[in-house]
Amino acid sequence: MDDLNDFARLAQALVPWGDHLVYVGGWAHRLHRLHPHAHVPDHDALLTRDSDVAIDKWVPKESDIKAALLAHGFREELRGDLRPPDAQYTLGDENAGFYAEFLTPLVGSGYRRGGTQIANEKMAGILAQRIRHLDILLVDPWRVTLDTDNFDSLPAPMEVRVANPLCFMVQKFLIQERRRKQGKAPKDLLYLYDTIQLFGGQLDAFQERWRTVVAPALGQADAKKVIELSQQTFNAVDDDLRNAAIIAQGRDLDPDDMRRACKFAFEHILAI
Repeated sequence: MDDLNDFARLAQALVPWGDHLVYVGGWAHRLHRLHPHAHVPDHDALLTRDSDVAIDKWVPKESDIKAALLAHGFREELRGDLRPPDAQYTLGDENAGFYAEFLTPLVGSGYRRGGTQIANEKMAGILAQRIRHLDILLVDPWRVTLDTDNFDSLPAPMEVRVANPLCFMVQKFLIQERRRKQGKAPKDLLYLYDTIQLFGGQLDAFQERWRTVVAPALGQADAKKVIELSQQTFNAVDDDLRNAAIIAQGRDLDPDDMRRACKFAFEHILAI
């Protein structure tokens, strides 16, 4: 799987909607390495087959993202019994290829009056999953440049919007309970640690953005929740942190070193 050029094909397909889209999830973490503020380590970033694309509510309703994806070789795969169903937009083999999923903020309860779930929303020709706490990833996004050295299928360098690393980390705390039930909490802890390592020189800047932009966007209750969860998460080494160190194969990470680095960073950023 040539995932860099597969991602480049996705980015090219989505150019007309660039001001309404933010790349989030694992691909955002990989793309963070392209930012001038990043201190890129020797080890590779965590890999993921899927690219999560957050889409805001202001995307023009009459536009057709699906048609653009199909024109660039993607196909729509509908899954599950929900109505509307889950959707993936896939390149290559269904079980091993690259695919994109679209996400949009969940507003309200997420259920119809009769009690049936509204998990997905049709917008701009595609189906997007409605996700709670996604809206913070649309706040203050960063821009990175896809260069033609790494993305050699591109005819010229292009910019894309990615989740602000601070918002990326903050959201990990807000979705922690759900991710733990899915068995994904260790991976998220590794994302937190690696993001701190990547942007260790930006702690003062992150503190200022937390105070002036991110915390106000969250509101008092969720901002307080982030602070509390950051303290609880890195208070002591637990199985999730031990498993996070194991995921980082070949890097010989010590769970307590990870804990102390994250504890120091979040106490500084959140001014605890």
